[in-house]
Amino acid sequence: MAYDSLQDFVSELDRVGELRRIAAPVEVELEIAEIADRCVKSGGPALLFESPAAPNGECFKIPVLINAYASDKRIAIALGIESLDAVAGEVAELLEIKPPEGIVEKVKMLPKLARLASFSPKTVGVGPCQEISETESPDLFSIPALKCWPEDGGRYITLPHVYSRNPRTGRRNVGMYRIQIFDSKTAGMHMHLHHDGAQNYRESVGMGRRMEMAVALGGDPVYAYAASAPLPPGIDELTLAGFLRRKSVSLVKCRTVNVEVPADSDIVIEGYLEPGVLQKEGPFGDHTGWYSLADDYPVFHVTAITRRREAIYATTIVGKPPMEDYWLGGATGRIFMPLMKMQLPEIVDVHMPAEGVFHNMVIVSIRKSFPYHARKVMFALWGMGQMSLAKCIVIVDEDVDVHNASEVAWKVLGSIDPRRDFVFVDGPVDALEHASDRPHIGSKVGVDGTRKWASEGFSREWPGEIIMSDEIRERVTKRWKEYGLDG
Repeated sequence: MAYDSLQDFVSELDRVGELRRIAAPVEVELEIAEIADRCVKSGGPALLFESPAAPNGECFKIPVLINAYASDKRIAIALGIESLDAVAGEVAELLEIKPPEGIVEKVKMLPKLARLASFSPKTVGVGPCQEISETESPDLFSIPALKCWPEDGGRYITLPHVYSRNPRTGRRNVGMYRIQIFDSKTAGMHMHLHHDGAQNYRESVGMGRRMEMAVALGGDPVYAYAASAPLPPGIDELTLAGFLRRKSVSLVKCRTVNVEVPADSDIVIEGYLEPGVLQKEGPFGDHTGWYSLADDYPVFHVTAITRRREAIYATTIVGKPPMEDYWLGGATGRIFMPLMKMQLPEIVDVHMPAEGVFHNMVIVSIRKSFPYHARKVMFALWGMGQMSLAKCIVIVDEDVDVHNASEVAWKVLGSIDPRRDFVFVDGPVDALEHASDRPHIGSKVGVDGTRKWASEGFSREWPGEIIMSDEIRERVTKRWKEYGLDG
């Protein structure tokens, strides 16, 4: 299902009882964030602040939408699907494109390539995102961006889909990076070292070229999800968006830069990064639950701001988990699980608990079939995309429910000899990792929480788990009321 506008998505949330409208003025500095934080942690609805206010009391003309993805139900509504599991296998089949080894495989691949191409974005002449256009004196402070936490360096744009191209290949990248507003015409573009956008900028700097960019906000809610998805190399994020919405994304060319953006976006900020021009960005209350420290990041110079006449500003707040990003990350885990299983078929399930803020803890159950199988999976995962930044990977047997923290803790703590079953390696870590001695590099630990075999050097008999017999369980179940235990 494709939404023609963010307004359509808001209307759908309203129709199914997943939206609360707030008419009273609420300040964009801290107040909206506090309300959103309380609501997300209590399982509340999406929120539409119809009169967001600046600290001076003046209200913005653009309403603010937040917590729109903060439940499995709302994620499914945003992506226009019945369930995440229903679309997962289809996405994996679509994206799992290997180099063909012979003419037969090439012929077999043609339908898949044709289907992928059918969802590629299409360029159109005009779009609603340019109904109002400010190119003479664009003002970032006209956007109701939030200051979320007291020590934040300023107001931040937190839910954009950011468009750039690699200067060498011309390949488009769509990423999601926080953006700190410095003044009316400049902002800090927080692209981590490992992001494709940062690679595009490094190559632009090496070539001595300015990198044109566009920051789009709103539009079909699938765009923000696609911008955050860990796609295989060479797959366009907008092709994934087109597949999920079952309709190609229509693009329009920006007014002042040579970048294309979805025509149905609500707000578009056009501009560029100048080679070597950096500025302190931060601090920022991050999804880790701590403030990420101020550091130098490229300066985004704004050349234009365009928008719909009836624009909505979509945003999010991150902080101590669980927050809205937990559901976005969870959707990615479930949608991309079949793709991971294609590469590591022994994997049964994967869970990244909210407390692990994605990169700190990954729990994986496997079908163990040979000695040190758990270690093979650890090292394979540390070699896969964003999983390479995982600080702690815990491997358990296939009968362990990785989503049950109590069961995982019991099984793992009872199955490990720390000296034998902890594996330490050094490697890249997330840019937000504050505990490592040096930025971007640190240690990781793998924990083999599986049952140990004699072939792995275990010289004793592994004990049996205490389980009541099925016969007794059935007998007691039938006589439960007879025992006076029906309450």
